[in-house]
Amino acid sequence: MIVVSDTAALAEHLTPLRDRAGTIAFVPTMGNLHEGHLALVDQARAAADAVVVSIFVNPMQFAAHEDLDTYPRTLDDDLSALREAGVDLVLTPSADDIYPDTSARHTAIHVPELGEALCGRDRPGHFDGVCTVVYKLFQLVGPDIAVFGEKDLQQLLIIKKMVADLSLPIDIQSGATQRAEDGLALSSRNQYLSASERALAPLLWQTLQTCGAALTATPREPPASIIDAARVALEQAGFKVDYLELRELSTLQLLDNVDQDCALFVAARLSDTRLIDNIQLAAGN
Repeated sequence: MIVVSDTAALAEHLTPLRDRAGTIAFVPTMGNLHEGHLALVDQARAAADAVVVSIFVNPMQFAAHEDLDTYPRTLDDDLSALREAGVDLVLTPSADDIYPDTSARHTAIHVPELGEALCGRDRPGHFDGVCTVVYKLFQLVGPDIAVFGEKDLQQLLIIKKMVADLSLPIDIQSGATQRAEDGLALSSRNQYLSASERALAPLLWQTLQTCGAALTATPREPPASIIDAARVALEQAGFKVDYLELRELSTLQLLDNVDQDCALFVAARLSDTRLIDNIQLAAGN
C-alpha cells in the first residue's frame, strides 16, 4: 500500500497505478476509521480495479465552535486497517496542501436547496466545505467511482447533485449504513458518548423505525402528529432534538405525506455529542 502525504507525490503514483489497474474507486474519509468506513472500502474494492482512500480532517466544514481541534485522529491505526483491507493508495494531505491560502480565503462550492435544509440549516457553511474538499479531491484523484455512506444521506444527495451539475465523469455509489448490534449507526463521534449516553443512543434508530412504520401505515395522512410525538419522546428520554423531519428524497422538500419516496431525518444531541441518522421510506409501502 502506497501512502502519500502531499498532492505532488500523489500525482507521481496515480499514473502508474491507473496504467496498471485500470479503474479507480475512491473513498474520502476524515480518518478515525470504523467498520462503516471499511464497508465502503470493501464496496469500492469490489467495484473497481484499484482503491484510493483519503484521510483529511477538513477545516472548511467545521464552524468555529465545533470539534475540529478535538476530532479523533488515529492515523497509524487507520493505515493498518486500510492495509489489511487491501487499499492500493492512501492520501493524507495537510490543510496547507489542500488550502494554501487558508480555507477561510478559499473559493467555496455551494449546492442550493439541498445544502440549505436539515444539517445545512443548523450548520451554515458545512456543506459548502464538504463540497469544496470533495471536488478538490476528485480533481486530484480522478476516480471512476466514489463511494459514500447512506448514514450521511443528505451529504450523499448533495454530492450526487454537485457531480451531475458540474458534469463530473464519476459514478457516485452509496453504501448502506453500518450499525452496532443495538442499532446505533456507526460514527467516529460515538466515542464521545459516556457509558450512560451510549446506552441511550440506540433509541434514536428505534424511534426512526417506529415512526417510519407509523407513517407508512397511514401514507396519505398528515405526518405531523406522529413526528411530533416521536420528537417529544426523544426529548423526554434525554435527547436535545435539532430536527426530526420527513423530506422528499430528490429535493429534500418537506412532505405532508409518504406517497412518494422520502426519508425521515433526525439529528439529536446527547450532551455535546450530535448524532444523525435516517430511514428511507419507499412510496406506497
